[in-house]
Amino acid sequence: MTDLADSKMIDTGEAPAATGPRLPDLPADALIIVPVRNFVMFPEVVMPLAIGRPVSINAAQAAVRESLPVGVLTQRDAEAKEPGPLDMHRTGTIANVLRYITGPDETHHLIVQGEARFRIVEFLDGWPFLVARIERIEEPAPEGAEVEARFINLRNQALETVSLLPQAPQGLADAIRTIAAPGALADLTAAYLDIGTDDKQGILETIALQPRLDRVMTLLAQRLEVLRLSAEIGKGVQEKLGNRQREHLLREQMAEIQRQLGEDDGNSAEIAELKEAIAKAGMPEEVEKQATKELRRLERMPDGAAEHGIIRTYLDWLTELPWKLPEHKEIDIAQARAQLDADHYGLEKIKTRIIEYLAVRKLAPEGKAPILCFAGPPGVGKTSLGQSIAKAMGREFVRVSLGGVHDEAEVRGHRRTYIGALPGNIIQAIRKAGTRDCVMMLDEIDKLGRGIQGDPSAAMLEVLDPEQNGTFRDNYLGVPFDLSRVVFIATANMLDTIPGPLRDRMEVISLPGYTEEEKLHIAQRYLVRRQLEANGVTEAQVEIDDAALQAIISYYTREAGVRNLEREIGKVIRHAAVRIAEGSATHVAIGDADVTEVLGGRIFEDEVAQRTSVPGVSTGLAWTPVGGGILFIEATRMPGSGRLILTGQLGDVMKESAQAALSLVKSRAAALGIDTASFERSDIHVHVPAGATPKDGPSAGVAMYLALTSLLTGRTVRSDTAMTGEISLRGLVLPVGGIKEKVVAAAGAGITRVMLPARNRRDYDDIPANAREKLEFVWLEKVEDAMEHGLDPLPADAAAG
Repeated sequence: MTDLADSKMIDTGEAPAATGPRLPDLPADALIIVPVRNFVMFPEVVMPLAIGRPVSINAAQAAVRESLPVGVLTQRDAEAKEPGPLDMHRTGTIANVLRYITGPDETHHLIVQGEARFRIVEFLDGWPFLVARIERIEEPAPEGAEVEARFINLRNQALETVSLLPQAPQGLADAIRTIAAPGALADLTAAYLDIGTDDKQGILETIALQPRLDRVMTLLAQRLEVLRLSAEIGKGVQEKLGNRQREHLLREQMAEIQRQLGEDDGNSAEIAELKEAIAKAGMPEEVEKQATKELRRLERMPDGAAEHGIIRTYLDWLTELPWKLPEHKEIDIAQARAQLDADHYGLEKIKTRIIEYLAVRKLAPEGKAPILCFAGPPGVGKTSLGQSIAKAMGREFVRVSLGGVHDEAEVRGHRRTYIGALPGNIIQAIRKAGTRDCVMMLDEIDKLGRGIQGDPSAAMLEVLDPEQNGTFRDNYLGVPFDLSRVVFIATANMLDTIPGPLRDRMEVISLPGYTEEEKLHIAQRYLVRRQLEANGVTEAQVEIDDAALQAIISYYTREAGVRNLEREIGKVIRHAAVRIAEGSATHVAIGDADVTEVLGGRIFEDEVAQRTSVPGVSTGLAWTPVGGGILFIEATRMPGSGRLILTGQLGDVMKESAQAALSLVKSRAAALGIDTASFERSDIHVHVPAGATPKDGPSAGVAMYLALTSLLTGRTVRSDTAMTGEISLRGLVLPVGGIKEKVVAAAGAGITRVMLPARNRRDYDDIPANAREKLEFVWLEKVEDAMEHGLDPLPADAAAG
């Protein structure tokens, strides 16, 4: 509103000069209408009113000249520039013009005071502004306790709202306290309430007191809630700012006191120590620049500042990492070979590949060597092979366990903005090793998880890529670190769970399970000695012979590795240690008979012969994540309607193999001498024992075909023979995987003959030599080859019958 001191004031007693023809007199019940936009006038309220349109200016000037009240009426459509009768609401407020003010910029303002509500009866013509006959609406008298209660509640609400308003009009609170009429309080509150024009018009049109009070209280309560929340937020922000300013002032005062007393030497010594550590760390230029920048921030920061500890920890990490390139260490190939032979029995192909790897590293130390991944069942020595490589290279060995890691930050680190942030496992292992050319074992890489925090296997792609890991960037450090001199060796039990791009970055070296002969040598050379030391006895006190070790291997363990074997040896030695500790013996010799006494009855028996002594039972070979194994296919026939029943928790692929085997038998029934009509009169049940263990895959096709053929022809399957291979409906035997593990398991289970697909001859060289020496190999092209070599001839009495 224009300042009154600089405006041309026209009082109600001095109307503007009349121009043009004299206007007709107004009827007694008529009123000059001043149309307004986005504004609602209420009775008993004094408000400024800006007018600018000719129709409004003419109406206001005529009312001032004639000393008449005006009717302030709100437009329905605020966009209408020349409103007509149809554009106006029907209820407005009679108002007296207290002042008419014209500003220097020709703006027009009214100061009006509401008097009473009115309702439009009809609009009249003949004036250059809106004129209407009206019906005055008197304020109803308050009656009843309901209105009184609402009046008191509204007053309390209004007073609280005024106290929360940042720029409330002066004297508004006093006016609210002095109002004695409920309707006047409702109108005053609505006039100053920050609500929409439609809501205010609705209150103006509500004549009855109780609904008018309810409507105003509802709108006021909503606004009051917003004001309360805003005040609470503002108070919290102010308190935080006040606390920070207070803390800052106190810290500055404390620092000044310490300087005056000469007690700030500790901080200076700390800064000098860090500066010296940065200079000696041998950092690359980019890293040193970042460290110096953070050091300057730390120097200017008080000890009690929130970021002081964060920056100090960050600088500690930067200065303690091995940035300098280590001295080149010569690799002695002969010593490396001797180290591998001393630490591991067998594994000749694996050792040969490791020696090749070391030879390349010796001849081309700056070259980008492949990332090795040892894959095999648990307990076959994958982790210890990595330790042997570190010893052979004369380097530090660190192990990073990746099993169950499901957060990308475990590999790349957390950003420093988080409380308690740390670098990832890779950088932590480098710091632990204290050198950039360590041997880092990434254990259980096949068990990396994936969660909402990201995919750690994707983060490992940069770590294991020789083209990228020279500039590995940890989120915590925020600067590149060179991992190209680290010798990475990964271990895994299963390759299927490793993502393809990650597996592509590694050279996979498979470790087969051990044969019984290899386990015996390992027990003699390593396990017994280790368990003697672990249980506090010497070789002179406890002696365990080869027969006892062989018994433990054959009848108390059935695994690809040697972990359970070591546990069982430990049990036997502890039993002897008790006798020595009690003083009942000074020397204990453990033989075959003592093993049964200590470990109890045999857990595993050679049951191949008894299982295959009846028609319908064959021995198959299986692959599992912990190595190979044998499984038995049992088939029986009963009266029925030609159904095939499958049990033993078989997967879909294995069920299809059984169906294919039965279809193949049916198609060759005549050649096999089987009555085709018998299929329709009987049901065939195929069961694979160990029903609690899930089984799947196509490699049991040959074993199922021989079991069904044996059942329907009466010829038993040879008890010394195990088999594997997928079959087709044409009778072909197709290649399968896991041949090495399956053959090792067959040799360990007492099998003497194995029948394998002819297309798997390529895997023959991978089979350990001692397993090949124990077994006779039969190579199968068709199922007829399996019948020829796998079935016993019919007994003489059956053939005669």
